[in-house]
Amino acid sequence: MRILGIDPGLAIVGYSVIDIVKDKNILVSSGSIQTDKDKTDAERLLEIETDLQTIIQKFQPDFASIEKLFYFKNQKTIIPVAEARGVILSVLQKNKIKIQEFTPIEVKQIITGYGRATKDEVAKIVQMSIEYKKLPKLDDTLDSIAIALCLARNNIN
Repeated sequence: MRILGIDPGLAIVGYSVIDIVKDKNILVSSGSIQTDKDKTDAERLLEIETDLQTIIQKFQPDFASIEKLFYFKNQKTIIPVAEARGVILSVLQKNKIKIQEFTPIEVKQIITGYGRATKDEVAKIVQMSIEYKKLPKLDDTLDSIAIALCLARNNIN
């Protein structure tokens, strides 16, 4: 089973592709789609759509796991993130990829067993749960791995 994990955003979309083989979680690829802040929102959303389509074509995931908007401290960013999520969900749907969504608290609960875990605690569990020599440093990319692992742990078939 191949899972595409996505941490949505307008400036940065973190993504990861993991394979579940028997009881092993193997990181196939990870990275980010980073849009230019000097472009219009429409141009940035189109870039996310185009780049995500390329990732899907290259890796052919069976499932996608995406972070769900739950609560936002910064009111300025909630609408652009919601717009990016809409584009991402549309691309996944067009490609007939089954989607599972998780709130940040659900991600922390599933990964660490504690819904208020810190980023460092989540990162440590992700590091122990995935087969890969070096995990990415970018938070958005690391979050996408945790989001993908949530779906793997829920045994979606």
